[in-house]
Amino acid sequence: MEKSLIGKREFFEIHLNSDNQLNFVNIFGNDNPVHLEIGSGRGEFLIQKALDFPDINFLGVDKKEKRIKTMLRKLDLEKHKNVRLLRVLVDKNITNRIKANSLEKIYILHPDPWPKRKHHKHRLIQESFIDALSQILVLNGILEVATDHEEYANWIIKLFEDRTDFVSQFKGGFARTSQEGNIETYFDIKKRSEGFEPFFMKYEKIGKK
Repeated sequence: MEKSLIGKREFFEIHLNSDNQLNFVNIFGNDNPVHLEIGSGRGEFLIQKALDFPDINFLGVDKKEKRIKTMLRKLDLEKHKNVRLLRVLVDKNITNRIKANSLEKIYILHPDPWPKRKHHKHRLIQESFIDALSQILVLNGILEVATDHEEYANWIIKLFEDRTDFVSQFKGGFARTSQEGNIETYFDIKKRSEGFEPFFMKYEKIGKK
């Protein structure tokens, strides 16, 4: 392992046993609000958010080791004390890792759209997954989702339209312009250069399903 990553792994990366749930007070050393980014990619969003909001704890999860290493290289042990990383495949079983009512905000930016109809079953955002997100968010917690894939955006909007535990913060269910506090990532820039503008969705948890 690269010497420069050894100390960072010890500080930033969380390692769980098969039956562990995350204890955020122990992990971060405080009881500040916790925000989760699912699929952190190269880490641009997570790392800048952590700098902008030092009194919020940020947990980034990604299933790929390469992406975790990329983020570790960018993190600063002095500037990013409110960041932790976890390498794990996120699905509806996320409730086994994260306690109920423990997150104030969740970000899901550009999840894989699995565009072919026969592959839609592989999409992250499904009814059962939204059920899990509803469990781990606090009341009035926020879920932010962005995708540049129009059909996937319509899929997501439809799923949330039929729920009673979430309400959209945007008229019509989405916005096409970047919102205040949005951080443009490598992926955003790449897709915009190809002519794809993102759909922004924002939902507030207003109660139980």
